[in-house]
Parts: sequence; C-alpha cells; structure tokens
Amino acid sequence: MQAIRTTTSSSDSAKRSRQGPGRDLLPLLAGAATVVAGVGAFLALADADSPLRGPFTLFFLLAAPSVAIAAALRGLEPLGRVLAAVAGAVTLNMLVAQGMLAVHRWSVPGGIVAVSALSSLILLLVSARRRRGRTAGGRTP
Repeated sequence: MQAIRTTTSSSDSAKRSRQGPGRDLLPLLAGAATVVAGVGAFLALADADSPLRGPFTLFFLLAAPSVAIAAALRGLEPLGRVLAAVAGAVTLNMLVAQGMLAVHRWSVPGGIVAVSALSSLILLLVSARRRRGRTAGGRTP
C-alpha cells in the first residue's frame, strides 16, 4: 500500500495564490490612477470648468512625483517608500511653486508642466541608472 501525501510545496501554494480573483486588482488600480491623473492634468491645462478639475489635478500633482520618487527608492520597505515618496512629492510641488513665484511667472498650466517635466526627468534618470547597472553588471573582465 502506498501513502498519499497531502502537503503541497511552496511553489504550488504560490501558484494558487496568484490565481485568485484579486490577482489583477493592482494593475487595474494603477491603470485607474493613471487615467484619473491624466484627466486631471488635461482639465488643468485646458482650463475646463468642471467640478472634477480640482480633485483630479491635486491627485496628479501628488501622484506623478510620488510614482517617480518611489521608483527611485526601490530598496526601502513599502511603507517607508510610500511615506518618502509622498513627502518628496509635496516638497517638489512646493519648490516648483516657490520658484515660479520668485521669478514672477506663476501660472497653473506652467506648474503642471513643470511638475510633469521634473517627474519625467526623475523617471528617466532612474531607468537610465538601472539600464547602466544591468549592462555594467553583465560584463565580466
């Protein structure tokens, strides 16, 4: 007679946990956040009279730099990364506003463009650093 084992290996349980109904929730939320942020930036740049303009634009001004800064802080634990990214986003927004006020060039569309450009620059630098680290680490002398 042969004994049948009912224990599963860790790889089997990991496969089962990825097959649950909530496995596609994170990409769905990220896509929804991207759409909300994009609509907020569009409404602010188009100067549209909409009740959603304020909240969506505020979401864009917090989310765009937060995502860029969080991408640069991969080594931190998740809670620390979120806190540092949000604090960095608030700081970046304040520096953009202060700089625009100092040179007497304050405008809402200008602030949106400046925050977008700085967030894109941060993401570009992070991706360039990762790509350079991958190619330098792959070579052997």
